[in-house]
Amino acid sequence: MNDTTNVLLVGVGGQGVLLISAIIAQAAILSGADVKANEVHGMAQRGGSVLAQVRFGPKVYGPLVREGTADVIVSLEKIEAIRFAHYLKPNGVAVVSRQEIVPVTVSSGKARYPSDADERLAKLFPNLVEIDAPLVAHELGNAKAANVVLLGAAAKALPALASHWEKALEICVPERHRELNMRAFTAGGDCVK
Repeated sequence: MNDTTNVLLVGVGGQGVLLISAIIAQAAILSGADVKANEVHGMAQRGGSVLAQVRFGPKVYGPLVREGTADVIVSLEKIEAIRFAHYLKPNGVAVVSRQEIVPVTVSSGKARYPSDADERLAKLFPNLVEIDAPLVAHELGNAKAANVVLLGAAAKALPALASHWEKALEICVPERHRELNMRAFTAGGDCVK
C-alpha cells in the first residue's frame, strides 16, 4: 500500500452508512494502514443525506476526501450517488444500490424524483457496479443488511484490505447480527463480475 485510498460513502439516514464506514476503517487499521475518517449526518434522523469519508494509507493527514479524488463511492441510494458523483476520480469505481428513497421534498410535491436516474448513473460512472442490495439482503433473511451487501461489492475495489474484512465485521457488528452480515458481505462480492 503506497498511496492513500479515498472512500466516500453516501446514503439516507437509517440505511447503515456509518456502520459500513466503521467496517472499512477497521479493516484498514487491521491492515496496518494509517486511517482517518469522518461523517456528516445532516438531517439523517429525518431521512436526509448521510456522508462518511474514510481515507487510509501509509500516512494520512486528514479525513476529508477532496472532490475528484475518491477511489470508490458506495451509495445506498441512487440520487445520493448522483449528488456526490463529482467526488469520484476518473478511473474510480461507483458501487450503487438500485434503491430509490423518495425524499420529503418529493412526497410533499415540492420536487420530483428524476425519472432518468438510471441514465444519469450510467453517464456519470463509467465503472458502475449497480446492485439491488435490498433484494439481495431480503433473500438472505433481512433487507436491513443491504448496506453490507454493497460493502461486499465495494471490497472488490479495495484489494489492500482483502484479508481483513472478516475480522473487521466481527469487531464492528454485534454478535447476534454477525452471521447474517457475513453472508451479506459474501453475497455482495458475488454480485461483482
